[in-house]
Amino acid sequence: MITATPRSAFSFPMLISGFIAVLVGYSSTAALIFQAAQAAGAAPEQIGGWFSLLGIGMGLASLGLSVWTRMPILAAWSTPGAALLATSVQGLTLNEVVGVFVATNLLIVLSGITGLFAKLMNHIPQSLAAAMLAGILLRFGIGTFSGLQSHFALCGSMCLVWLISRRWLPRYAILLALVAGVLVALGQQTIHFPPHALAISWPAFIMPQFTLASLIGVGLPYFLVTMASQNAPGIATLQAHGYQPPVSALTGWTGFIALVLSPFGGFSVCIAAITAAICMGEDVDPNPARRWMAAALAGVFYLLTGFTGGLIAVMLSALPPVLIATLAGLALLATLAGSLQRALAEPQQRDSAIIAFLITASGISLLGIGSAFWGLLGGVLTYFVLTPRSRA
Repeated sequence: MITATPRSAFSFPMLISGFIAVLVGYSSTAALIFQAAQAAGAAPEQIGGWFSLLGIGMGLASLGLSVWTRMPILAAWSTPGAALLATSVQGLTLNEVVGVFVATNLLIVLSGITGLFAKLMNHIPQSLAAAMLAGILLRFGIGTFSGLQSHFALCGSMCLVWLISRRWLPRYAILLALVAGVLVALGQQTIHFPPHALAISWPAFIMPQFTLASLIGVGLPYFLVTMASQNAPGIATLQAHGYQPPVSALTGWTGFIALVLSPFGGFSVCIAAITAAICMGEDVDPNPARRWMAAALAGVFYLLTGFTGGLIAVMLSALPPVLIATLAGLALLATLAGSLQRALAEPQQRDSAIIAFLITASGISLLGIGSAFWGLLGGVLTYFVLTPRSRA
């Protein structure tokens, strides 16, 4: 159990971790959000407004919930949900798509109010949550070095600077690796702004329209994917780091923020997993009770991206993908190592933990739901089958 500590000043590693979390979040999926909004029929100026709204919504959720709970609660959009929308909304009007947003986020709020989701997550052993998180992060760890084959100068310089910095300037290792990567990318002229540059714009109200076909065909799968592939890993990530988050409250508040923003294009505000893990490692602060400040600072960066009308999102997406992949991997190495250690710490739970880890790391997708959910489900099933039950 992590206990609260007296208030103290923010540290530089917290600032860097918060910035890197937002950088990775925007750079890795900004193009996907653009595709989803474009498939929904949004005009370019509307898409800029959607980016603004998402930044403001995630910023308010991250800052407010982190300060309230004193835990590193980071919000994100539903990346699996955006992928589903990008491929499922063809043939729907923009009003019908917004109706899907409203209905889905209303279901998420109801999940938080009823407490059903919290009951499910609170019965998952921490070793399985840690194993699932390790499975999620494995591809980021591999991505740290896979770019060496095709971008040796860029990735090699980042890894070398990180290694040297970890020896003599550990608090600045990630920042210096980022600087090295940007300098090499500038020299190689590989920083390119996307062709869909967004103008400064603000969200406009879109009247939602509800049809049975859109709600069943798109809304229900979108709800299931968001809960199973985004919120569940987000809660499990917190639990894997020793936190005991108020699951129902977090689900309800993030869903409520998204519900309010839905008619303006704010399709999703969820509990982050991968980017949140960047704010939970020992590099952020040795004391886990102080790491909430990194997520709160990430909320401030989110707000900055929102109030710039989406322009920062475009700037971040201009960086080479391999630079972002290497940076994310370096930032998550300590978290990956810690997750593997916690997952395998209990000998009697190692079989179920390794099942959860391998299924999650496999990247399989069944029924439109990602591997994180199936890894967790497989680990829980193995745990209950192999763990002897005490007789009354």
